[in-house]
Amino acid sequence: MRKRATAKEVAEAAGVSKWTVIRAFTPGASITDASRQKVLQAAETLNYSPNLLARSLATNTTHQVAVFVDDFANPHKLPVLELLSERLQAEGLLTVLININRHFDHVHALINAGQRQFDAVILFGTAFREETLGDRRLEPGFPPMFVLARGSQIPGVPAIACDAERALGEIVDYLFDKGYRRPGFMTGARTLSTALGRRHHYANFWRRKGIEGVVELAAGRYSAEAGAEAARAYLNSSSPASRIDVLMCENDILALGAMDVVRSEFGLRVPEDLAVVGFDNIEPGGFPAYGLTSYEQPNEKMVDIMVAMITGKRAAKMVLLPGRLVPRSSA
Repeated sequence: MRKRATAKEVAEAAGVSKWTVIRAFTPGASITDASRQKVLQAAETLNYSPNLLARSLATNTTHQVAVFVDDFANPHKLPVLELLSERLQAEGLLTVLININRHFDHVHALINAGQRQFDAVILFGTAFREETLGDRRLEPGFPPMFVLARGSQIPGVPAIACDAERALGEIVDYLFDKGYRRPGFMTGARTLSTALGRRHHYANFWRRKGIEGVVELAAGRYSAEAGAEAARAYLNSSSPASRIDVLMCENDILALGAMDVVRSEFGLRVPEDLAVVGFDNIEPGGFPAYGLTSYEQPNEKMVDIMVAMITGKRAAKMVLLPGRLVPRSSA
């Protein structure tokens, strides 16, 4: 196999210095168009490509971004990851996916990310708590962190998310206008992100309508199975006369699991006996078998803003964006 061409060989072929070759492949570097063209022509002839590892040592950047994910059962994750990796690649950044779950210690994973000198860390999951990110072992030199599609109350860690308060206000207004008066809410994992948003705003907006005491169904994790288990437990423990008439689920995958149990195991009609609402507007929710009323997050805008922050084109600070209510037959 032919030995890989070096910057020195390209410099000799182009009749320039090695540093001119390095500048030719460094975005924003000072170099004349004529010199750049000489270098690029010689590089093409020699089939040369710059050594990114060597460049990272010189520039103290790796052009790699770590994305931490912990709830792969949620179908909302894949299309957002596709968007995110596409936008990062367009900026010359490599996406490194880190799988975080109950078998791995989050702090050690974060420390490992720091040791690998990622340019940024994106927290795209549910299990990150303030005490985790405040661990004393995460020194000031740690790569900048961002939270995607969830709220954040962590100082110095900006979140780019759908505006939960606005979203839940729109949802409750819609449900109230449809005549629902006995609301329930199904929660997922009990984490900082959950405590920040949807359950809290849902209860507050119903309170403003004069309705106290939203019934809570705790799923414990984000999956269709968990949604089914929580719905089953609630329906088994409640009499038909005392039951809620609308169930808001923290996300769509919980809602789909709940709907399956409501209809197939208890023979209830949706929405006549129990209406169901989700959040995320994942593709299966729109299938005729479900017709799930949901709330769509502004995924493209969230990803574009996050990438702009990581690349320094926009100030790193919390941004909350409006989404849109998607009414269907389930409520």
